Amino acid sequence: MINYRNIIFNDFKLDVWNTLQSSSLPILIYGMGNGADKIIDVFSAYGIEYQDIFASDGFVRGHSYKGKRVLSYSEALEKYPNGFDIVVSFGSKLPDVINKIYSLEKNHNVYAPDVPICGDNIFNTAFFEGHAEEIYTARTYLHDEISKAVYDNIIRYKLSGKLCYLKKTAFDTTECDALLNIHKYDSYADLGAYNGDTIKKYIDLCPNIKLIHAFEPDKRNFKKLSQFCDNLSDIEINLLNCAVYNSNTTLSFSSSGNRNSSATATQSFQNKEMLIEAHSLDSITKKASLIKYDVEGLEYEAILGSEKLIKQGSDLIVSLYHKSEDIFKLPILVNSLNPSAKLFIRRLPYIPAWDLNLYVIN
Repeated sequence: MINYRNIIFNDFKLDVWNTLQSSSLPILIYGMGNGADKIIDVFSAYGIEYQDIFASDGFVRGHSYKGKRVLSYSEALEKYPNGFDIVVSFGSKLPDVINKIYSLEKNHNVYAPDVPICGDNIFNTAFFEGHAEEIYTARTYLHDEISKAVYDNIIRYKLSGKLCYLKKTAFDTTECDALLNIHKYDSYADLGAYNGDTIKKYIDLCPNIKLIHAFEPDKRNFKKLSQFCDNLSDIEINLLNCAVYNSNTTLSFSSSGNRNSSATATQSFQNKEMLIEAHSLDSITKKASLIKYDVEGLEYEAILGSEKLIKQGSDLIVSLYHKSEDIFKLPILVNSLNPSAKLFIRRLPYIPAWDLNLYVIN
């Protein structure tokens, strides 16, 4: 194995948390909500202090967060005339928002720390070094140099929190879709179908799809999904209001009515959690030439639950960004099930490193 650590840490020496820990400038958190909560929790573990929270001008309405009045960006500039570091705590794929965040780098050190959507593992130096062999092994399975470059820069971003690495990994939808064998697919399994948006995308893109299996555990999302599918014709659709897993079982489910609804193998009920059915894809169908996995942290289990289809040669689109370990564990798993498949990584524009997908092509 080459010294992959030296390659990754070539342009920086400390991960984002240690960088912020040693910063001499005030630290301001940009944004509120769940992302900010997670970052503040990591700050607490590292003993990092933040001075204030701010939002974009025009979005401040005199409210407070974490006991602090939320500043506008203009107010932050007035309060800290000698400069401050910015920690971005929210996600966006909107071009105007992304460009606004990038523009802040002209006058500030800007970090967008990678805190996982699911799971507790933070992708810091200790995590990287503890999984260095697996991280590099996953890289060796990638088919083209573009994928390897994306992979390297995502690892650098996850460690450093620096946007310069994230900028190098964004592709448009057309470039991502070009990896697919669009005329080959006659059947499609959508694991995490949400409101039908990805079903629409792939039936428009792949003209020969005539059979769809769609899993969506959230009841509100499933209602929207059903309404969308009612308007489709000439396609056989099997809608399943359940989670997808490596076996037929029951899971604890947290319903949010949006893309972030998620299931877990635990039964510790909090907030809107409830018990739901879960099924493996292999138990539902023997036919799915294209499978999309976007199941909020259960990708590993969902892949195991479609082992037969993968070994038969199904092409896959797998989300790699819900858990810190997904970026190496999922390529390794897929390769073990189908070593002859070609693996690619591409990502759509987003801050942080969301919409990062593994494409498995036969």
